[in-house]
Amino acid sequence: MDTLGYLGQGFGVALSPYNLVTALCGSLIGTVVGLLPGLGPINGVALLIPIAFALGLPPESALILLAAVYLGCEYGGRISSILLNIPGEAATVMTTLDGYPMARKGLAGVALSLSAWSSFIGAFIATCGMVLFAPLLAKWAIAFGPAEYFVLMVFAIVCLGGMAGDKPLKTFIAALIGLFLSCVGIDANSGVYRFTGDSVNLADGIQFVVLVLGLFSISEILLLLEKTHHGHQAVKATGRMLFNLKEAASVFWVNIRCGVLGFIMGVLPGAGATLASAVAYMTEKRVAGASGKFGQGDKRGLAAPETAIGAACCGALVPMLTLGVPGSGTTAVMIGALTLYNITPGPLLFQQQPDIVWGLIASLFIANVMLLILNVPMVRLFTRILAVPNWALVPVIAIITAIGVYAVHATTFDLFLMIGIGIFGYILRKLDFPLSPLLLGFILGGLMEQNLRRALSISNGGLDILWSSPISMTVWTLTAVMLAFPLLRIWRKRSLQRRALADV
Repeated sequence: MDTLGYLGQGFGVALSPYNLVTALCGSLIGTVVGLLPGLGPINGVALLIPIAFALGLPPESALILLAAVYLGCEYGGRISSILLNIPGEAATVMTTLDGYPMARKGLAGVALSLSAWSSFIGAFIATCGMVLFAPLLAKWAIAFGPAEYFVLMVFAIVCLGGMAGDKPLKTFIAALIGLFLSCVGIDANSGVYRFTGDSVNLADGIQFVVLVLGLFSISEILLLLEKTHHGHQAVKATGRMLFNLKEAASVFWVNIRCGVLGFIMGVLPGAGATLASAVAYMTEKRVAGASGKFGQGDKRGLAAPETAIGAACCGALVPMLTLGVPGSGTTAVMIGALTLYNITPGPLLFQQQPDIVWGLIASLFIANVMLLILNVPMVRLFTRILAVPNWALVPVIAIITAIGVYAVHATTFDLFLMIGIGIFGYILRKLDFPLSPLLLGFILGGLMEQNLRRALSISNGGLDILWSSPISMTVWTLTAVMLAFPLLRIWRKRSLQRRALADV
């Protein structure tokens, strides 16, 4: 069966009444979670995993639900960014630069509708890219053995630091902490307890849901408790609520360029929507040159990051499905959801369970249309949710989090462990350490260890197997290039400082 045949089969799955309702519910929930400042797709997806599992959703429906929540969070994150100048999540920081000035000019409705349209275009381009390239990448990935997978995961870890802006060292440290936490539990080969403190409760390691909800939900609760005010007052939209054809045409090529760029950035393991939005914004600022008024309410400055975010979210699903490597923190959470259903993401997934893969891809088209339809007329309703005070928001998050963790093994130990991890995550956030690399390190740690041991077993302990194949050498070369990026940035920064001192 060719690609179009599989896609048609996927639409057959996604268009079933049950899955349509599931996608609609996920889109609504994701939008609401995304517009609440501080919450984001990781929290939204993590909170729904135990609920989906407890409801007994079939794997394709559960994945459709989580993907719809994921996309909905990215749509919703722009609402507080534009109306309040408060990013709903890290990726929408760039949206505030021109979105909020537009709202201040009385163009909040135009900004919200144009950003929704840009997100739709970006996600549509990326989903088409998934249809075209994901099967090809899956076929190519079959050539990967244990050694190649190990090197690929090393590359994913290095990508985090190489693309982490001005704090690559903290990113690397966070990833190493995640790798360490993945070692907790009984060694699969020797049966030796590792880093458990002789606690039987840690024999199976740290549970994924406990780590995710502790790192993100509990630490977020602690941050919310710090705040003594409710933020700024929402900017009310005046005049027309929709963009016109002239405005859509003015950002058409911005949508196309940033959609392709966002898809490529999303496919790179560890890059994610945050980096994609920043790169897209700076690229379009350079393209606009003197004609641009970026930072003052330029529509291109709003469309660029929103298109890239929508594209990067869908693009991040490609390495998850084809290689079993998370493309972002949220897809790392989704891999954890797949493991609950005893599904191993990777190239064989396309052959063994095409209904799940193509049903998910088809549902992305449907969820994006739903989100576009929902986000335009319901803007006024969504802005009211932003008025929820912290004293009401914090208990709700705490209750949902506790229920989600307790539902896994029904032990109080997991609750206390989650609180401890949450305090640790809070300290890391106060020290400006990113948490997504820690989560990626935890997810990749077990897989790295398994593949390294398999590779060494094949070679009878010879390390040369790690660089003997052309694929391994190519990935090692890319790893070296990514390692050089932070060093080049430091060298360039110092050289500019030296030139500035010399001019003085």
